[in-house]
Amino acid sequence: MSFWVKTNYFIKKIFSNYVWDIANNENKVFITFDDGPTPEITEWTLDQLKKYNAKATYFCIGNNIEKHPKIFEKVFADGHSIGNHTFNHLRGWKTATKKYSNNVLLCQSEIANHTSQITNLFRPPYGKIKPSQSKKLRALGYKIIMWDIISYDFDAETSKEKCLNNVLKNIKSGSIIVFHDSLKAERNLKYVLPKTLEFLEEKGFVCANI
Repeated sequence: MSFWVKTNYFIKKIFSNYVWDIANNENKVFITFDDGPTPEITEWTLDQLKKYNAKATYFCIGNNIEKHPKIFEKVFADGHSIGNHTFNHLRGWKTATKKYSNNVLLCQSEIANHTSQITNLFRPPYGKIKPSQSKKLRALGYKIIMWDIISYDFDAETSKEKCLNNVLKNIKSGSIIVFHDSLKAERNLKYVLPKTLEFLEEKGFVCANI
């Protein structure tokens, strides 16, 4: 199976209203996790990050925050950034704009119930969002955070070795890397994340919050 692992220049130019990477001169990279909090996975990711003094950004589903508030609060307490990933993991291309924006605001309310952080970071589930939805959310002050590298940790047909290679061969300063703290991604993630963090430390990269 062929994947589009690294977002190319032309996509970034066409959709320049979205954040695909974050240029910097400090060798910073930006690890992100989508779809949590998940009891079996999220706390494990926090432990791995702590071993390397690494920070990350968690794009959380509001419904999962509601079900697992203590884990969500631990993400925040450990100093990681929080992002909005809708309340119900909606697929933007199949959802009316008003319903979509209301679902984002519902997630925002759930985030506010458990932290003192007001996040303006948003990532569309599946990376799919209509121009009308994007315009509405940006008018509300959200930054739409996409990615430079996607690991495909969630894909059952992607081996853990391939998943690791997807990440390591494409990392550069400013990269935004997508992982998933979900049960679907567990097999690959538990192999790839520790090796990625070790590689980043060895190469002098700094894992920073968005």
